[in-house]
Amino acid sequence: MQSMTGCGTGKSVRDGWEVTVDLKTVNHRFLDVNPRLPRNLAFLEQTVREKIGAVIHRGHVEVFINVRNVAEGSMSVRTDLALARAYRGAAEDVAREIGDENVPGTAEIMAMEGVVTLDEREMDEELVREVCTEAMDQALGQLQGMREKEGAHLKEDLGTHLDAAAELREDILERAPGVVSDYRARLESRLNQLGVSGVDPQRLAQEVALMADRCAIDEELSRLDSHITQMRRYLNAEGEIGKKMDFLIQEMNREANTIGSKASDAQIAQKVVDLKSEIEKLREQIQNVE
Repeated sequence: MQSMTGCGTGKSVRDGWEVTVDLKTVNHRFLDVNPRLPRNLAFLEQTVREKIGAVIHRGHVEVFINVRNVAEGSMSVRTDLALARAYRGAAEDVAREIGDENVPGTAEIMAMEGVVTLDEREMDEELVREVCTEAMDQALGQLQGMREKEGAHLKEDLGTHLDAAAELREDILERAPGVVSDYRARLESRLNQLGVSGVDPQRLAQEVALMADRCAIDEELSRLDSHITQMRRYLNAEGEIGKKMDFLIQEMNREANTIGSKASDAQIAQKVVDLKSEIEKLREQIQNVE
């Protein structure tokens, strides 16, 4: 079992190119990859999507990539001397017109826009793609390790809530037969209080049987037990199980609602409230499962 939450970082350097990859994942119904790439790195997007899609099946993935040219001598300085002379000439013209002897010096002219330009070595896209792939592998490995660690905690927590749900189901199962006998006792007591005598035993039995049919929850309890058993199997399953668990938790909640509406018993009603609380805790945690 893996969580959908995690992060990972990878860095690779080769032939003067350094690529750093940062990954962050959070919950999402499907796989949603969001590469945050500058325009000059757009050629890496397909590689990023393929690498992530081969490892991650669900979750929103934020991808940040930084590429630096770290080779010695990779930067060169280019000066536009004609533009520098034009700036100097314009400054001298203005100085004469306003009677100011101060004109910009060399350092000031070099700081003017367009005079000095830094040229970087042209990017080797194929090489950068290979270096990016190496950094992606590192980041994905770190990310998966974190997701698996978080998944282990999720598994433990889900198991605890499943145990609680199973115990509550057993309590309801144990109480269910007493609902009918209690109803019969209350009915007979009420008739006695009203001074009704000579009630046909068969008619009384029919009334109790009707009530027993209305509040029968054997099938719901059986299905609930099956769902809990299936959920335990998913806890030990590999791959993309979050969607299956999410569907199953909806079925468990449906059975709990039906039990609560049919039981007509205060003790069972309280157990159902507790059961639904455990199911809701399961549902919240399952949203984090891949």
